[in-house]
Amino acid sequence: MTNQITYKSPWWLPTSHLQTIYPYLFLKGKSPIYDRERVNTKDGDFIDFDWLDGPIDSPIVIVFHGLEGSSKSHYVIALMEHLKKLRWRGVSPNFRGCSGTNNALPRAYHSGDHDDVDLMINHVRNKTTGPIFAVGVSLGGNALLKWLAIKSYRHEQLIRAATSISTPFHLVTTGDLLGKGINKIYSRHFLKSLKTKCFNKLKLLPDKLNIQKIMTATSLRDFDDNYTAPIHGFRDVDDYWTRASSFKDLNHINTPTLLIHSGNDPFLPKPYLPDRNTLPSKILCLYTDTGGHVGFTSGKFPGNLSWLPNTIVSYFKNFL
Repeated sequence: MTNQITYKSPWWLPTSHLQTIYPYLFLKGKSPIYDRERVNTKDGDFIDFDWLDGPIDSPIVIVFHGLEGSSKSHYVIALMEHLKKLRWRGVSPNFRGCSGTNNALPRAYHSGDHDDVDLMINHVRNKTTGPIFAVGVSLGGNALLKWLAIKSYRHEQLIRAATSISTPFHLVTTGDLLGKGINKIYSRHFLKSLKTKCFNKLKLLPDKLNIQKIMTATSLRDFDDNYTAPIHGFRDVDDYWTRASSFKDLNHINTPTLLIHSGNDPFLPKPYLPDRNTLPSKILCLYTDTGGHVGFTSGKFPGNLSWLPNTIVSYFKNFL
């Protein structure tokens, strides 16, 4: 594994948006048979873990999904299918409210939710004996990097290495980009799901929240300013996006970590990516020219999603 460019999008997906949307719509594949485990949290909520079975002493990969994703997201399914062929184990903890059932509290999850990441990783460690690796995708990647950077967590005793994919390192930049031009299609997609969840638990939401502004939000900035930030203890959206961004924390990471990111990612393109020359020696950057946001389709039409799982596992094998 090197930090050289090793990926090129197929000719029939010529733009960053096609490279992002096509695999989401057409390459999802069939979800593996998971063994679901519901874990109660100390604050009176629950988190659903979806386990991929395998030999008890085999390596296990924890996959943290992106915004409004789940264990059934196309990138999670692709990785789980690859792990199954290798006879590795996998587990995808669904962030609160993302498992198909609304969570029990007014709060949900957010881009800097490192406490829940810690809870999830510790739970997996307590249930398994084999080597553990962690993968974070988009929002899940940002939350994972935040966890890796906090010294009070026992990273070395818990996981051997990590991979972060299409991470929005600068949340202010990503949030503002998603409010402009064609990128608004992604915002509308996220907002539809986020607002539906809020509507379904209106009775739980405190009076101090502006419900009308939440439900009529037309951008992620508006939604995060009126719901995500105040419900999770941030002053406002700018305070949330600034404090939750992982960019400023990368220099504190001492766990072997691979950053995979496309230079044409519409959520955070090349000019905003961390400079590999300024990062700790334990961080390896695999920056590709193309691939979109969590896309990385390869092969002849209709394509496949084999490149990302192969790349992730090839990196992890260095630590067995």
